[in-house]
This record gives sequence, structure tokens and C-alpha cells, in this order.
Amino acid sequence: MAGRGTRLRPHTLTNAKPLIPVAGVSVAERLVREIAKVMKQPIDKISFIIKEDFGSEIEKKLLKIASDIGAKGQIDYQKEALGTADAVYAGKDLLEGPVVVAYADTLFKGSFDLDNTADGIIWVKKVEDPSQFGVVKLNENGEIISFVEKPEEYVSDLAIIGIYYFKNGEVLKKEIEYLFDNDVKIKGEYQLTTALENMKKKNHIFKPGQVSDWMDFGNPKVAVETNAKILAYDQKEGRKLIADDVELINSEIIEPCYIAEGVRIENSSIGPYVSIGKNTVIENSNITNSLIQNENLIQNADLKDSMIGSFVKYNGNFERLSLGDYSELI
Repeated sequence: MAGRGTRLRPHTLTNAKPLIPVAGVSVAERLVREIAKVMKQPIDKISFIIKEDFGSEIEKKLLKIASDIGAKGQIDYQKEALGTADAVYAGKDLLEGPVVVAYADTLFKGSFDLDNTADGIIWVKKVEDPSQFGVVKLNENGEIISFVEKPEEYVSDLAIIGIYYFKNGEVLKKEIEYLFDNDVKIKGEYQLTTALENMKKKNHIFKPGQVSDWMDFGNPKVAVETNAKILAYDQKEGRKLIADDVELINSEIIEPCYIAEGVRIENSSIGPYVSIGKNTVIENSNITNSLIQNENLIQNADLKDSMIGSFVKYNGNFERLSLGDYSELI
């Protein structure tokens, strides 16, 4: 999670992208908990790979995510943006035994069944435009025979979603070291797909895993779409989404919605698919399909498909908004 989250600006100017809440729970925490749930075995250690300048508060929040599931957390730094293989190698001391590698800008829903006959599982999802992703090609036995990074010509529509299982992390570590030692780069970066391709050539068997849903968090538009999906999943799973102390005055909530503690809603209609962070006040407004964070004052709004950060003051007539923290539009 060492990227700067530039596509999600202005929301990543004051917060790391993986720590932005979706329905009250950060992307990183949701990802860790989902992996812990579907792996069906204890997770002992977690390395969070970040930039050095993320700061101590963010590091504390990440370490708490690990401790909350009974794992030992550690912080490792990717000093330069030199590709996915370089990022994974930052946590090299945990690359031993069974290992899961996950990119923290995506969420998923699925059931993972680890095939013990495989050396690795690469989770994939069919996509309409595979040129934007690393993809895999399968043989007639359902085994992966090729890894291709962002193919310019059609190879496969099975995109790698950014979650990998390796039976032996030490093998992966040696293949990444080979890339460094021989300066094997694609477009100036060390790519994890190159290491996987080299492992396959040495007869390591990789099989695909399927997910039922893959949710991106790369820009404000898809973040709002992901918020709506997560709300639907949380409601289906029976999670309590509306705090007991929400003050509702001449207003209605159309579920599913997440509404945190300390929120006051007056003369307004909220929902469906709206998340509202703590201590936010909303007056004389209609809001649907939007992601709103903490400590905001929103008045006279008619909003949909919007993303609003924390400590925002808004009073206006825009229909769609993307406002970062500490903004005022009045």
C-alpha cells in the first residue's frame, strides 16, 4: 500500500487510501478481515508495506488491524516506486512458508478453497478491458500457463485482482531477487508477474481462484460504487449499520445506509446507499448513493454519486461532488 493514491485525490491528500473508511471500516481493515475469514486458518504475521512518510498515526492504525485478528503486525517501507515485485520484497523477512500477498486498493467477496496440489493460487475475475490489468491464460486442465502484464493484444479476459497465495514464500523471494540481480524490468519496474512467469517455467503449478465480486477503490467514482456494494453486503450479513444515538428530525433513512454515532439529520432524506461518518450534521438535504466522512456540516444539498471527506462545510446546489478534507463550499 505504498502508492500515493493520486487517482483518488483530493481524498488522499490528508489520508492514506487504504485507511479511507467505507461504511465506517477502512479498506485495509476490511481486506485483512476478509482474507482472515476465507483462508480458514490462522494468520500469524502481517507486513504492511507503505511509504516512510505516511506517519506514525497511520502506522499505529495499521498495526492495530493486525493485532485485532490476533496477528503480529510490522511496518515495512518501499523507498521507491519500482514495481509490484519491489513492493512485495520490502516485506522479505515474512516471505517464508505459506504466504498471502494482497494489494490494499481493492476489496473482494468470495470463498477461497486452497488447492494443495498447486504451488500457488492467483485470484482472478473476468473483465471487459483486460489491457488495464495483469492477466492469466489457462490450459485445458485449468492450470495457469501464462502471466501477461497489461497486454496490448488480447491474451485473456481473466484479470489478476491482486490477491495471491504461495505455498512456499521463500521460492517467491528467490525469484524476485533474480529480477534484481539481472535487472529484469518491464517499463522500468520490477513486476510480480515476471517472477510468477519464471516460477511457472520451472514447473511450479499455479491455479486460478475465483471471486464472486471484485471492488476497486481507485478513484472517487468507483469508490462510491464500492461503498454501495459494501453496504448491501453488510446489510445482508446482519451488521448493525445505524448508530443508536443518530438524531433524526423530520427526516427519513432509506436503507441500506451506514450512519455513525453523533450524526444529526434534520428535514432530509438519506439513502439508499449512503455512508455518513461520525458527528456530521445534515440539514434540508436529499442525498443518495454517496460516501461522506466525519465532522461535516451539509446544508441545502441535493446530492447523488458524491464523495465528501471530513471537516467539510457545504451549502450549495451541485448534484455531484468530490470534496476533500477541510474543504468549504458555501
